[in-house]
Amino acid sequence: MTKIIGTGLSGLVGSRLVELLQKKFEFVDFSLDSGVDITKLSSLKKAFLKHLDCEAVIHLAAFTDVSEASKQEGNKKGPCYQINVIGTQNIANLCQEYGKYLIHISTDFVFDGKKKTAYTEEDQPHPIEWYGHTKYLAEKIVQQSKNPWLIARIAYPFKTKPSQRNLEPKPKIDLVRKIIEKLENDQEVKMFTDQMITPTLIDDIAHSVDIIVRKKPTGVYHVVGSDFITPYNLALKICKVFNLDETKVKKTSLREYQKSDPRPRQLYLCLSNKKLGKNLGIKMSNLDQAFRKIKTQLR
Repeated sequence: MTKIIGTGLSGLVGSRLVELLQKKFEFVDFSLDSGVDITKLSSLKKAFLKHLDCEAVIHLAAFTDVSEASKQEGNKKGPCYQINVIGTQNIANLCQEYGKYLIHISTDFVFDGKKKTAYTEEDQPHPIEWYGHTKYLAEKIVQQSKNPWLIARIAYPFKTKPSQRNLEPKPKIDLVRKIIEKLENDQEVKMFTDQMITPTLIDDIAHSVDIIVRKKPTGVYHVVGSDFITPYNLALKICKVFNLDETKVKKTSLREYQKSDPRPRQLYLCLSNKKLGKNLGIKMSNLDQAFRKIKTQLR
C-alpha cells in the first residue's frame, strides 16, 4: 500500500480524506499529536527520516481562522505566519532534500475577490488580508522548490457528515453544516446576498487527491466545486434539498456587515475548475449533485 505523509489530517478536510482513502493509502500523521511540529525543522526532519519510504506528502496543515489571523497582521512570530509560511518552508525543503512529491493545499483567499468572473490558475493572486497573504507566501515557497509539486487551491469545503474518527480537537464545522444545524434547531440564518463563493464537496477533493497521488501532475490547480453561488441562495438550496424552513433564511449584505466589522473580506470568490477537468479528467460535483450524495450518506 502506498504510504503518504500527511499534515493537518485531523482537520475538516484531512479527517475526511483519511476516512475515504485509508483503504488505498497508508497515511503517516505529522502533527503535534504524533510529536511533530512542522514549524520546527529539527522535529520535522527527524520524523521524515523515519518514513523515507513514503511516496508523497500532502500538506494540509494551516492556520485557517481568518478573523484571528487578522489580529496577527504583520506578525511573523504569530502562529498564522509560523504555521502557514515557516511550516510550509520546512515541508518544502525536506521534500526537496528527500525527493518527495508535494501536494500543497492552498485557498481561494489568495485572491482579492474583485474579479466578477471566475478566477483561473492563470490569474495573479492578490490577497487582501493576513491569512490569504501567508497562504500566498506559502504558494511562492512551494513554486520555488526544485522537486515535483502541485498546489491545490480549495474553496469553502463542506461534508456535513461528522467525522467518524475520535479526533481532539474536533474538526471545525463547515458552512453547509452550520446552516443545516441552525435551521434544524429552528434558528434564523442571516446570509449575504452580495457575495459569491465556490462551495466544494470534500469527498470530491478526496477523489482528486487519489488521482493526483497516482498521476503526480505538477502546477497549480483549482480543486473546487462546479457552482458559484451567494451564501443566501446556498441557504435556500439547502432548505429545498433537506426540507427545511425557508422563512428562517434572512437576507443581509456583506457591505453593510463591514460597517460594523471592517475586516477585509472578498466579495467575489468564483474559481474555475476547468483546468482540473481538462488536464486530469476530474469532474467536480455541482451543488445539486453534491447534496444528493450527502443525502444518501445521511440515510
